[in-house]
Amino acid sequence: MMKTIQLNNAVWKEGEYYVAQCLNVDISSFGDTKQEALDNLEEALELYFENNEHPEVTVIEKPEIVGSVLKYA
Repeated sequence: MMKTIQLNNAVWKEGEYYVAQCLNVDISSFGDTKQEALDNLEEALELYFENNEHPEVTVIEKPEIVGSVLKYA
């Protein structure tokens, strides 16, 4: 039986690669392009949900990127 779930993913450039991370579960992947990183993440997420009877999914409403400046020693 197929199930559907809405997930929030973020993608950014890190060095020479793009990183894609799911905000709802602790899974990420990477690729040479944004699309490749997202495709690789989708494959990793499919495997996660197929192999996990009770996946832990954090519900995230209206995600927002907020920058900050931190001073530390």
